[in-house]
Amino acid sequence: MKKFFLLIFCAIQINVFAQGIAEYEKPPVFPECENKTIENLKSCFNQKVSQFVVNNFKIPSIVTDENYKGDIVVLFEVDAKGNFIVLYVDAIYNELKTEAKRVFGELPKIKPATYNARAIYKQYSFKINIPLVNPASAKLNNSLKENSNAISEIERKTKSEYDSINNSLVPYESLEYKSQLNIPFTHQAYSRFDRNLNLVGTNSHTASKPFVYQEVSNYYDFEAENEKLNKNVSTWVGRKLFNEHLVQVQSKDYWFTIDPIFDLQVGKDTDADFNTTFNNTRGIYVQGGLGKKFSFSTSVYESQGRFAQYYNQYAESIKSFGPDPAIIPGRGIAKRFKDNAYDYPVAEAYLSYTPSSFLNIQFGHGKNFIGDGYRSLFLSDVASPYPFLKLNTNFWKIKYTNTWMVLKDVRPEVTEDGAFLTKYIANHYISWNVSKRFNLGLFESVMWTNSNDRGIDINYLNPIIFYRAIEFETGQSAGNAIVGASAKYKWNDNINIYSQFVLDEFSLSHIKGGEKSWKNKFGYQIGAKYYNAFKIENLMLQVEYNRVRPYTYSHNTIVLNYGNSNQPLAHLWGANFSEAILIGRYHYNRWFADAKLVFGVRGLDFNDGTDNFSYGGDVYRDYNERPFDTGVTVGQGLKANIFHAELQTGYLINPATNLKLFANISYRNFDPEAETINTFGNSTFWFNIGLKTDLFNWYFDF
Repeated sequence: MKKFFLLIFCAIQINVFAQGIAEYEKPPVFPECENKTIENLKSCFNQKVSQFVVNNFKIPSIVTDENYKGDIVVLFEVDAKGNFIVLYVDAIYNELKTEAKRVFGELPKIKPATYNARAIYKQYSFKINIPLVNPASAKLNNSLKENSNAISEIERKTKSEYDSINNSLVPYESLEYKSQLNIPFTHQAYSRFDRNLNLVGTNSHTASKPFVYQEVSNYYDFEAENEKLNKNVSTWVGRKLFNEHLVQVQSKDYWFTIDPIFDLQVGKDTDADFNTTFNNTRGIYVQGGLGKKFSFSTSVYESQGRFAQYYNQYAESIKSFGPDPAIIPGRGIAKRFKDNAYDYPVAEAYLSYTPSSFLNIQFGHGKNFIGDGYRSLFLSDVASPYPFLKLNTNFWKIKYTNTWMVLKDVRPEVTEDGAFLTKYIANHYISWNVSKRFNLGLFESVMWTNSNDRGIDINYLNPIIFYRAIEFETGQSAGNAIVGASAKYKWNDNINIYSQFVLDEFSLSHIKGGEKSWKNKFGYQIGAKYYNAFKIENLMLQVEYNRVRPYTYSHNTIVLNYGNSNQPLAHLWGANFSEAILIGRYHYNRWFADAKLVFGVRGLDFNDGTDNFSYGGDVYRDYNERPFDTGVTVGQGLKANIFHAELQTGYLINPATNLKLFANISYRNFDPEAETINTFGNSTFWFNIGLKTDLFNWYFDF
């Protein structure tokens, strides 16, 4: 009997629970359905939604033209406030998707679904038949189905995640001009805003390059200048060709651009025994930003080329250990391509992070430059790219640049087990604006190798220490330290004078002795720039003189020279030379023209089997191989006179990508006093025409 009453009690409880569910779970309610019983609320809701959709849905013309028959499936929800929200639409035509979203967006706000009198959201799927069916049809009424196993909130968000990304995008606003990205360093491009940075009274620092966009934008309005240059084109192809990046994407928290890279040129060298010169570079250039403090850039090049005869011979003279025939100066190791050309892939990239307004940190693989001139006696961009870490600290009237680099010596005599030797270098450069017109800079650098398993010596990681003292502590043969000073004076807004002095070794007693000792290893530069010359707007004239004594940048150990991948790190000519340069640059709207004259004297080694002394021009040679200690003069050894003239003109196709159409003609006369197996006279005209994305400096004047 007890068991019977227990069963009766459980049955009553289950029945009450079921009634509670029916009573306290209610679907959304239209005003017209409020008087319906709970059992009829659902069908009334279905009826009202179906009737509204059929009465308001307008079949797009493209659908009727195609006589399309099919279904549209709409996933929607009525949220806890009674609003209709479309989650997803599945249809073959975008026009049908748009119309479905419009119709459901016009459904009125109603009472939401409830559970135990608490408002909740409900999700439904609805099928719209094309062509439309009368709402009185049972088939249509049954097309509205409640998702009894409704997708979770997380799943709902994930299903709309892709669309939300697209919806977050906004028109691109040229954010690179406000970013921590480097402005690609070319002398021609930098001449466009050089005057703005050098106005009397500015607190800018112009020696450490490449510049960061955000830094230069305080003095030069990139967006306004590009707006002036933009062509009035409306088509997508026209905009991408003449005004914009190929791909440019911007959202609230990030942006990036993607562009192709081209350097396609063909030419003729009158001194060569082959028909034409050419360069065929294709690549990709990506830059972007994540948030306001982090930027990134990468450029990848695939290139094949054959250059002027003198350039090819120099490239092969600095070849690395191994089967590869050449190193393309400023680019990298080259493989043989066909019979007399080269294949030289290059990749450059960096990350730029600015944790505060006065500090920028960069880590990457590329090149750097220190100086205000066309050449640099401190650090130039003439060598191949290398890994680096750079800190730029800017405060008060000071900019302090620290650069740590990992370099390679690729000569066979230092190669071990087929691997190139690694060496390290740390540079400090401090720039101080002493007054509105006068700037003073101090430079020091130290080179070291992995002797005694030193690796990256932590002594040289200190950003504010004097390297010369550390060099003595670690052993004078353990490192090669170089110091220098620079100065710049702004005569007025249109004229400034700049200089550099580099000191590798100095002996006061030998200076006083007047015997021109080999120990006095130093060099200097002096130059001037004249903006808007002779009141011609956008005409810049530059004159520069460089002179470096023999044995500067070299060392008495085989690897502690100031070079990378068989190329000097400072001046392109190494040491033991004097040089005068005249440069003119002019631009008008998208047109530009550059002219350059170089006059120089170099002292080279004979290396003819009878005289194998080092006369101080090759920075890779041991200075202990010198023929004498006194009477050392610039141009000693095999003296060669050099004259190089160059004229280039062209048209800037796209300012956003620096894509140019150009024609270039150069004349080079190399006249040594005697010819050897490695040194011989040369006189050539080299003519080129081409299309290039101008992102770095090419140097052909040696």
